Amino acid sequence: MKKISSALLALALMPTSQGLMAQDKNLVIGTNNWAENIAVANMWKILLEDEYGYDVKLSNVSKNALYAAMSQGDIDISMEIWLPITDKPFLEPYKDELQVHDAWYEGTGLGLVVPSYVDVDSIAELKERADDFEYQGSPSILGIDSGSAIAGLTDDAIEQYELPMSQVNSSGPAMMAALDGAYASQEPIVVTLWSPHWAFAEYDLKYLEDPKGVYGENETIYWFSRGDFASDDPWLTEVLNAWKMDDDSLGGLMATIEEVGDPVEGAQQWIDNHRDTIDQWLAASEAAN
Repeated sequence: MKKISSALLALALMPTSQGLMAQDKNLVIGTNNWAENIAVANMWKILLEDEYGYDVKLSNVSKNALYAAMSQGDIDISMEIWLPITDKPFLEPYKDELQVHDAWYEGTGLGLVVPSYVDVDSIAELKERADDFEYQGSPSILGIDSGSAIAGLTDDAIEQYELPMSQVNSSGPAMMAALDGAYASQEPIVVTLWSPHWAFAEYDLKYLEDPKGVYGENETIYWFSRGDFASDDPWLTEVLNAWKMDDDSLGGLMATIEEVGDPVEGAQQWIDNHRDTIDQWLAASEAAN
């Protein structure tokens, strides 16, 4: 006899929730290149397709394009919006067309990061130590894509702290490759980074103090959707509202993906090893009904 997963068995015993499930199970999830975003988007794609019959497409676009496309109904949901500061500029033009739902992660971090062996503790200190952080011949801060929120905040930090440095924008993987190379050689490097991120489990890193508060305080991550999504799919809305992750669960998911080297295979491996956690989300969503 084929073994039935606990999630499927739970679903079979949930007539109320099943009745709330959308008839049209085509779903477009907007993603960006942040490590945790790729991780959770692939996790939910696998769960919804394999266990609940959805047809899920991941649409990887820039932040500006994501919000615009969602406001027009071309993207249904996205798993990550940082509030109240980081993603507010992206949300503001579309706040009447989009809906921010419940939080799933609390206590984020965002800012400039160096390896712990670097004898610099504050962004302000970079002004006098800029020459220590040369990259391709000039003092640099290594960042991710120029359209990201953290890139804009880093431009603000360079201006406010009057740093004689430039931000070098590239992809997240390229930035991490540069960090890995510098770390292996114990060379100075400063990068833009955020938590949750698997890098803090892999390397001994520290945030530089930000006395001017350019990068803001710790924030909360919510999922969000086009404005009418909750009425179109109340079941999935309740499930995602019940979804919660912390440093252990999210860090473990990201670390598994990084170790495996593939977001789909890594997310599947994490799902297989954490059925109890997933079933708790489903049970919490049922309780909400």
